[in-house]
Amino acid sequence: MALRKLKFSKDENGAVTIDWVVITAGIIGLIIAIVPLVEEPVGTVSGRTQTALNTADATTTFGS
Repeated sequence: MALRKLKFSKDENGAVTIDWVVITAGIIGLIIAIVPLVEEPVGTVSGRTQTALNTADATTTFGS
């Protein structure tokens, strides 16, 4: 019985999967933490861009 337990404790199958799960969870956690910080400035810039495009004059002077 002791031999079986020792063999199991040295078995590293699945360790890489656990590493990737932990890394992925950390990345998702960082994204969830960062999105609220970036959301307002991005909205401000896109609003200003929309305003500038709406007020832009797109007439051309080709051939005049």
